[in-house]
Amino acid sequence: MSRTYLTVDAPATARFVVQGSEFIGHIRPVESAEAAETFVESITTEYADATHNVPAYRVRVDADSDMLRAYSSDDGEPSGSAGKPALNVLVQQDIENCAVVVTRYYGGTNLGVGGLVRAYSRAVKEALEEAGVVEQRPHEHVAVTVEYDDSGTVRGIIESEGYEFDATYEADVSFDVRVPLEEADAFRDRLRSATSGRVDLE
Repeated sequence: MSRTYLTVDAPATARFVVQGSEFIGHIRPVESAEAAETFVESITTEYADATHNVPAYRVRVDADSDMLRAYSSDDGEPSGSAGKPALNVLVQQDIENCAVVVTRYYGGTNLGVGGLVRAYSRAVKEALEEAGVVEQRPHEHVAVTVEYDDSGTVRGIIESEGYEFDATYEADVSFDVRVPLEEADAFRDRLRSATSGRVDLE
């Protein structure tokens, strides 16, 4: 059985001012390095007028792997004063599948490396508190395609399990279903038997 892990419950922000500099911690759950990069890019674009947008993330390489991809950048702050302290908060609290960006508007007073370390760490800690930490099980996305005749049966199974899903009704009906890793094989088997094999699964 795949182990559970800690991540953030929802996107959140936290802001405060230190000696005139405004810090805004943005945090959100992500399921891949690509999603983390997209989030970092969106914040960097939205806060393009900021002095610094410091990113950090920790993401599982894939759902059934224990390997983590960690990334951080100082984005122009003195080396080691911003990205690493931001990432360290995630490491110390064992948070995975999570991305943060700390935005800073410079207020005219240099905080020194120690001051920056404290401020960037605080921004992530406070954003984490705002977001809330939850325990998650590794999930995978199961793509299900069926004809309209079987779509009600399939949808009923998905809803009875309480899985999150998106449905697209075109020539056929497609469901993108988020299934806990250890339940995915049984879920596929159940769909095959309920539709007498008339289901396309990926």
